[in-house]
Amino acid sequence: MLCYLGCLKHMPRKLVSLYVMVAAAALAQSPPAAETPNPDSYYQLAPDAVPKDGVPKGQIRGPFTLPSQAYPGTQHTYWVYVPAQYDAASPASLMIYNDGQAFMAPEGDVRAQVVMDNLIYRREIPVMIAVFINPGRRPDQPEPTPSNWGDRDTNRPTEYNTLDDKYARVIVDELLPVLYKEYNISKDPERHGIGGSSSGAIAAFTVAWERPDQFRKVLSNVGSFTNIRGGDAYPDIIRKSETKPLRIFLVDGRNDNRALREDGTYDQRRDWFYQNVRMQQALTEKRYDVNYSWGIQRHGQSMLRTVFPEMMRWLWRDHGVSTDVHDMVERSLNGAKKQ
Repeated sequence: MLCYLGCLKHMPRKLVSLYVMVAAAALAQSPPAAETPNPDSYYQLAPDAVPKDGVPKGQIRGPFTLPSQAYPGTQHTYWVYVPAQYDAASPASLMIYNDGQAFMAPEGDVRAQVVMDNLIYRREIPVMIAVFINPGRRPDQPEPTPSNWGDRDTNRPTEYNTLDDKYARVIVDELLPVLYKEYNISKDPERHGIGGSSSGAIAAFTVAWERPDQFRKVLSNVGSFTNIRGGDAYPDIIRKSETKPLRIFLVDGRNDNRALREDGTYDQRRDWFYQNVRMQQALTEKRYDVNYSWGIQRHGQSMLRTVFPEMMRWLWRDHGVSTDVHDMVERSLNGAKKQ
């Protein structure tokens, strides 16, 4: 049905009209172009993100409000996960989740409390207290939700993306003392982890980077190590600094925000996937304890549906273990503590 303009010029007018009508009819009957599959749809909930019969469920306590001195006039809402195995006589480990509402959402991508229930029960991670903490906000500002994480109406951009120690002060100087009063939490930094997604991920890394005396495990998903507030400087900062005692698991997807505009221009400093790969390379060169998984997800938490349980196993793989063949407690499932 294709004809060059040169051949149309030599056709009789009636034949040209007939040709155009036939070509239009053929185009109208052509099948539509195949839609590009959504890469996020290929990540399904891991078995350990689903509640299982017989597995004791931890308790979610809260919400609680934490006034902030680091960011005067703001407050942080948080919830505390207390596993069924928690014993006030034994120090527990600690895991902090930035953007807490997204990590604990019952129908969300992560369902961290369900994963922790299952892994603690099988002794694959230690008994741990977990805190789901939202970005700071003024009392007149709305609470972040799974559909609105607060970038436009809370203190999230400032707290999470700025390369300074102020958010670390929220976690270490403001939150930890409150937790220590209420729960028996180990003060060993090797038993403290922190994680997040996007801006919450770079914030988690910054807390550990600024305060390795308090946090040494970092869980990072689609981390915003980009030029939002200079976060793309981290690989160079890492290379120029002495290696710190941190363990980091990075996750990102090739379809994350890639900073390739419709007009063809490209800003490498705003390419999320590229900058996450740079982070992995810098950490590897400096001999950090680093693991990573590159998938095909877009910017979000879809990949955590699948990989979050394995991230937790890897980050916490060094928790205490007994090799005594007669230790039947160690060889048993970790049931709920008797009241």
